[in-house]
Amino acid sequence: MGHRGQDRGSGERSGRGGREPGGAASGGRPGPALGLDLGEARIGVAISDDARRVAVPLGTIRAGAPGDLRAVAELVAERGVTLVVVGHPVSMSGAAGEAARRAERFAEALRAVLDVPVVLRDERLSTAEAERALRRAGADARARRRSQDASSAAVILQAHLDATRGG
Repeated sequence: MGHRGQDRGSGERSGRGGREPGGAASGGRPGPALGLDLGEARIGVAISDDARRVAVPLGTIRAGAPGDLRAVAELVAERGVTLVVVGHPVSMSGAAGEAARRAERFAEALRAVLDVPVVLRDERLSTAEAERALRRAGADARARRRSQDASSAAVILQAHLDATRGG
């Protein structure tokens, strides 16, 4: 894999640093992006379309190394994913606590096993936004709990797609 730079504008690390040629601003090659929302027990997963315009919830992966890394690698291979976006749960002040450091370590582990860029995306308020969207959709409490991790991953991924689209 290539140099891993720091995109100073967003605080994200990518596999090849910042913006790249090839269409997608943070990922080089065109193709779907995978979004991940890390939790203690589950990892929410979302995927985008090939044009990286829309993110949709995909499901969850059971958290816990090394199985979670293998599961992400399998999804990347099966779905032709060309970019992975990992939610970075910094505090509202921007400070990185233990959850943020765990996300950073997970992203580094993914970079070691994947041949696609892996970036961190600030996920402040993604869970609250996903909860509101599920309520608006009429989901009951049980359905919201089942869907929240993947929905949060979709919110994180969509934020990344929106921020990197077209300049």
